[in-house]
Formats: sequence, structure tokens, C-alpha cells
Amino acid sequence: MTEIFWTLGIIVLQSVALLTALLIIVAYLIYADRKVWAAVQLRRGPNVVGPWGLLQSFADLLKFVLKEVIIPDGANKGVFMIAPLVTSILALSAWAVVPVNHGWAVADINVGILFIFAISSLEVYGVIMGGWASNSKYPFLGALRSAAQMVSYEVSIGFVIITVLLCAGSLNLTEIVMSQQTGIGTSLGLPGSFLDWYWLPLLPMFGIFFISALAETNRPPFDLPEAESELVAGFMVEYSSTPYLLFMLGEYVAITLMCAMMTILFLGGWLPPFDIAPFNWVPGVVWFLTKLLAVFFMFAMVKAFVPRYRYDQLMRLGWKVFLPFSLFWVALTAGVLVAFGWAP
Repeated sequence: MTEIFWTLGIIVLQSVALLTALLIIVAYLIYADRKVWAAVQLRRGPNVVGPWGLLQSFADLLKFVLKEVIIPDGANKGVFMIAPLVTSILALSAWAVVPVNHGWAVADINVGILFIFAISSLEVYGVIMGGWASNSKYPFLGALRSAAQMVSYEVSIGFVIITVLLCAGSLNLTEIVMSQQTGIGTSLGLPGSFLDWYWLPLLPMFGIFFISALAETNRPPFDLPEAESELVAGFMVEYSSTPYLLFMLGEYVAITLMCAMMTILFLGGWLPPFDIAPFNWVPGVVWFLTKLLAVFFMFAMVKAFVPRYRYDQLMRLGWKVFLPFSLFWVALTAGVLVAFGWAP
């Protein structure tokens, strides 16, 4: 019995540490997103609250928490309030299986990739609940658009993940990272390097995953469910104060998760770019965070200079381009692995 309580206590402490670090990182990723967008547009961005505006995200948090929660008269109040909780809790819970270093995961389970895929698929329910419970046609239409978009691009993400699993031979995220210690570079006689990571042999899948992650998380140019410049907030239009904050928190945590997944699946996770001194002296978690930030920078830059798609273009890209191409690449990857005896 003592061992059970001791184990539970460790899990709770690990979870609290992970959530605390994640929320702080997300606060500064929001700040970085706004700064990058401002720099592209030749303006300052957040620069008043704290030195260089570093406390702006925390000031926004305080503002949202202190504002009044307004619930429309015709809304289903229970579902209306539960929806943002569903979105934010699911987004945070997916991080339980993400390893940020070797052995640094709250739950290093053997089917970690399936757990993340299942949790990210469930997040669409929070969006649908929020749009339906608002009892207004505009949020409901926004929710339907978001559901169709998220489901469409989850298909292509699933096939991209299958190509990585074929190469790694495991559903465990830690083993997927460790399988990238050897690859094209080492087969040429080079020491372990970034040439061994899966971004090189699976380069088209890397691009499809990146674009699909933008659509999955409603980021520009695929922010059609929200379309901040013309629809105000889409399915969130009736929300204010803390519930609105929870929706936005869930969205940014999901974006961070997609950046982490790209880092793990294609960029070697916590592995150094060159497995020689002084690169391998740096702790793995530093390399992991550096790669995550680099992927997030690409997310921010796309928001700054790519024009928004029409909805028919969005659906055409997902179903008529990404789906057949990713299916073809799955078959090609499996064929090459079997033909050359490289299957793990």
C-alpha cells in the first residue's frame, strides 16, 4: 500500500511539474507569436508590460480572469461551460506521454503515438459542443466548419504517422526517437547526425505533416473556423472571459503539441544535430526545446505571410492531394523497406 501511494505521489508531482512548465512555455510562445508577426509587419508588438513586454501574456491572463462571464439567455448553460474545459483538458492531457528527454515522460507507454492521435481526435468535440450550445447559427456554422476541417486533416496526419512507424518499428515515442540514431548518415560512414533523422528519407511526409498540423490546429492560412479578421471568433463568438481563455489555451497547447510531434517524428527529438563534442555535451531537453521553438517559428512565419485559403480549396487540398499522396507514400515506404531488407 505504501508503494502505491508513493508511486501516485511521484506521478502527481511529475504531472504538476509538466503542467506548470507547459503553461509558462505556452505563455511565452504566445508572446513570441505576436513578436514574430509584428516584426514581419515592421512594428513593435507587445513592449509595455514588463521589460520588452515579457509579462504581456500574464497581463492578458489577469484581464480575462477578472472579466465577467457572459452566457447567452438561449444557450445550454451546462454544455456551454463544459465545452472550453473539454478542449483545454484534452489538449493538456495529451502531453502525458510526450518524452522531452530520454526517460523524461510522465507515462512512457508502448502505444504513446496512438494515445496522442486519439486525444487530438477527441478535441473536435469541445469545438462542436461550444458552437451548438451557443444557440446561434453563426457559432454553429463555425463549429461545423471546424469539425470538417479537423477530421479531414487528421486522415492525412494518420498516414504520415504510419510511414514513420514503418521506419521505426514501434509505437513508443522514445523508441521512435532512438531509432533515429542511425540512418542515411551512418550508412555512409558518418557519425550520428541530423542526416539520420526521418525528415530526410520522409521529406514529403514532413511537409504534409506540417501543413496538416496547421489545418488541424486552425492556424493561418487555415483559420477558417475562427477567421479573426472577418468572423470575429467563429465557434467562440459567444464566449468571453475565462471560457474564451480556455479555448485559446487549448488551441495553443495543441499547437505546441504538434511542434513537439514534428520534433519527435522527424527531427530526432532530444538527439543532438551532431553526435560529437561539444554538441553531445548539451542536455537532451535543451535540444528538444530548441527544435520545438524552431518549428513554432515556422508556424508563426506562415501566419505572417501566407494568404487564407477558401473553404473549397482547403477541402480539395486535404482530400484530393494529401490523402492520395500519403497513401502512395505509405505503400512506397513499405515496399522499399521490404525490398531492401530494412524493415525493423
